[in-house]
Amino acid sequence: MDEDRQVVAAVLAGRPRAFEALVRRHERLVWHLVFRMVQHPEETRELCQEVYLRVHQRLHQFRFESALSTWIGRIAFGVASRHLRKRRIPLQEPGEDDARGGLEGIADGCDLQERHEREDMAAHLARAVARLPPLQRTVVTLYHLDELGIAEIALITGMPAGTIKSHLFRARVRLRHELPESAGERE
Repeated sequence: MDEDRQVVAAVLAGRPRAFEALVRRHERLVWHLVFRMVQHPEETRELCQEVYLRVHQRLHQFRFESALSTWIGRIAFGVASRHLRKRRIPLQEPGEDDARGGLEGIADGCDLQERHEREDMAAHLARAVARLPPLQRTVVTLYHLDELGIAEIALITGMPAGTIKSHLFRARVRLRHELPESAGERE
């Protein structure tokens, strides 16, 4: 939090290159969040610029109630979600509800990283993840690739932890359905 306070103070004071430093610290998170939602590099570039513009315009409103990365991630998620809604792209599968419970946990015995160590399987996994609905794709990559916890993903997306767990569970079921078939063909 001390680093966050220093960076925010430097940007608000108008120090040279302070905002550039803030962007560098958070560009990976912003890019991954936006790209996993929209899946188009050009649109992602434009939307990332919009995220940074909003961050710059609203940085004075940041109250240090969460990590700066969480606050910036929430802005990125909101920008990408609005973009998809404008394009009439559903954030989740039709008929999926925002179940806020019913799943005791996300430990379902599926270790994706171990299961797909070989390079060809990793590529197949990446294609399968890319075919997930935007919310599932985003939650899976934030959890498994960016290694964020359920609580931080919930803060970024504004969804309850139970909904995050539900999206993770559904994504894993869908991936598990898709992946074994291809693995059997290759062996």
